[in-house]
Amino acid sequence: MTDLTRSTAAQLAARIADGTVSAVEVTQAHLARIDAVDEKVHAFLHVDREGALAQAGAVDEKRARGEKLGPLAGVPLALKDIFTTEGVPTTVGSRILDGWVPPYDATVTRRLKEAGIVILGKTNMDEFAMGSSTENSAFGPTGNPWDLTRIPGGSGGGSAASLASYQAPLAIGTDTGGSIRQPAAVTGTVGVKPTYGGVSRYGMVAFSSSLDQGGPCARTILDAALLHEVIAGHDPLDSTSIDAPVPPVVEAARNGSVAGLRVGVLREFRGEGYQAGVLQRFEESVDLLRELGAEVVELSCPSFDSALAAYYLIAPSECSSNLARFDAMRYGLRMGDDGTRSAEEVTSLTREAGFGPEVKRRIMLGTYALSSGYYDAYYGSAQKARTLVTRDFERAFAQVDVVVAPTTPTTAFPIGERADDPMAMYRADLCTIPVNLAGNTALSLPCGLAPEDGLPVGLQIIAPALADDRLYRVGAAVEAAFEARWGHPILEEAPAL
Repeated sequence: MTDLTRSTAAQLAARIADGTVSAVEVTQAHLARIDAVDEKVHAFLHVDREGALAQAGAVDEKRARGEKLGPLAGVPLALKDIFTTEGVPTTVGSRILDGWVPPYDATVTRRLKEAGIVILGKTNMDEFAMGSSTENSAFGPTGNPWDLTRIPGGSGGGSAASLASYQAPLAIGTDTGGSIRQPAAVTGTVGVKPTYGGVSRYGMVAFSSSLDQGGPCARTILDAALLHEVIAGHDPLDSTSIDAPVPPVVEAARNGSVAGLRVGVLREFRGEGYQAGVLQRFEESVDLLRELGAEVVELSCPSFDSALAAYYLIAPSECSSNLARFDAMRYGLRMGDDGTRSAEEVTSLTREAGFGPEVKRRIMLGTYALSSGYYDAYYGSAQKARTLVTRDFERAFAQVDVVVAPTTPTTAFPIGERADDPMAMYRADLCTIPVNLAGNTALSLPCGLAPEDGLPVGLQIIAPALADDRLYRVGAAVEAAFEARWGHPILEEAPAL
């Protein structure tokens, strides 16, 4: 069974398609792997064994009947616990939704099922996607498979950890300020933040509506592209969904090249606060791009220095509005409803018990920023800074085809190290936040291990909105060059669990 869990999604799909192995056998192998290691990793909040085996069995039956199936039919996947899934608990990592079972599927969930992808279960995450370490989950932290005493990134640490520990070959995450790319970087996996509006948000529990974006997570560029193609596309149920063709991401992933491309390197993503080993691997990646035929251009985007501050006003403001729906009246947790208390008291008691410290912190920050007399000074100013970030990106992409940067300033830090220092935690998203503010697309892929601690480092590739295929074209070329240099994928070095 080991070869099944170590195979890529593309390899598994090919073996299922030619009858070498059944979808049920592949699913059973991954369920066995979950049984063997997830007690240590804690990547999953809920494993849907019966549902997964039933989905796999349905794929095998369709194939036996000669029905046409999707390119990833029968391949297992780990789904971040922020997407509603009919009949399966969806908690968003919060006590306030503990035990809630949705009556409908998110659009992403539905498209996965229609493609024959087998959903193994729901993965751990920072509560309501608010965090950079998965320590804010109400159900306990997830460990990084490279070192279980360290964080796997956040908010989608469970999805990234499931890949790095070979519990699933594919996963889905969401990226509000870097929550797909940052976990990918610190776990040595691939994570893609599609163009805002490129993947439907219908059924994805909202944190910050103008920033949230679902996307694919995998261990290879091609696997991520195959999954991207499944979940992307216009959705009339989502008013922010882009009515445009999905960029040819799979074709780009199969034909990676940077020859003749202009690649921008930003001055703002270096210097103080960056780990030496991260910068070393990044500079080596830039040299590699030159060797592969790219023209490297030094750029400056001064507004990026304000991006972190702008984000931490915009995101909490939107979250204070979105989370107002959790009032104990309609679904989820309800506290103190003994017939003697008013609706307001029940709501207050429920929110006190159901929301964790980070969620409360952001609700209070956002409510303050939106309050009368402070709106223009805080939220309004943050939106102006957001406009400047967008304009800086536009100027950059007038000069280059893609921009590259470190994905994170450091490698994975120890669990608990930043728990009492929110500002230190927030700085983990320093390199990823500008992309979300502008609505662009970006990808993180492994670019080696930091010499000082032997932990993965991520290279971030950024492209303009609706140019998602450029990410895969560049990423595939870099991935192939790294594998030729190392002789094997980076994850082969991950410690056994």
